[in-house]
Amino acid sequence: KLPLTVEEITNFGESNRELFIKSSTYSLIPITVTETGLTISWIFSSDPKSISFSVVYQESEDTPLDQCKVLIPMTRCNSHKETISGQVKVRNPGIYTLIFDNTFSRFISKRVFYHLAVERPVIYDGSDFP
Repeated sequence: KLPLTVEEITNFGESNRELFIKSSTYSLIPITVTETGLTISWIFSSDPKSISFSVVYQESEDTPLDQCKVLIPMTRCNSHKETISGQVKVRNPGIYTLIFDNTFSRFISKRVFYHLAVERPVIYDGSDFP
């Protein structure tokens, strides 16, 4: 898949996206970020059953995956029972990859419904001061 940019995520609006993840496979959502200080947030649910989720950071596309920095370790989420949400603060430009992992499931494919958002920090400039 092609990496998403901050602009493309902003253009998602409020709509949810859907991923189909076959049994014994995983799916990546790479997000290319050029500016620091942003917050990438997500909400997702899965059907049927649980999915594993992780977030890793890569300085550039050339960085081998085994040298990526793990921001959120792989965690099995009961996202079929409750909606999972989270966020990560962008400290360095690079590629932030959301990983939906179904490799533990030998027979059951999953659908993941997700929504992404990117927030810029509000910088107070004092302009509303009387």
